[in-house]
Amino acid sequence: MTITDLVAPEAILPALKVNSKKQALQELAARAAELTGQNERSVFEVLLQREKLGTTAVGYGVAIPHGKLPKLEKIFGLFARLERPIDFEAMDGQPVDLVFLLLAPEGAGADHLKALARIARLLRDLDVAKKLRASREAQAIYSVLALPPASAA
Repeated sequence: MTITDLVAPEAILPALKVNSKKQALQELAARAAELTGQNERSVFEVLLQREKLGTTAVGYGVAIPHGKLPKLEKIFGLFARLERPIDFEAMDGQPVDLVFLLLAPEGAGADHLKALARIARLLRDLDVAKKLRASREAQAIYSVLALPPASAA
């Protein structure tokens, strides 16, 4: 499973304007609902419930909000580069400007966890994060996400 199996070029938001974590989750839920045919409110609620368990900010300015939806047919990813970093209650205290939303079918099991791990590994790569932050166009961001991992381990 590669990152491009999870995120399509149309699921890239190169300059999302939000002022808070909640607003970011609302915008991401709206776009994800549009692309997956899911109910926007359901997507938002799943993300909010997950955040209540603990922040999905993983440090280094990266957050990976995620959740499972009963009617979703396959794992779905959406990437957003925020125009301005926002507080996401990250453990390292860093504001977040790179957000990768991951939605999975309820029965996804290990695939969901593998996808989360792959995304976390990729976005914590400082070189990749730097390239993502420097990219202004959706296609350029998609190209960075599509790069083969430096350590193909």
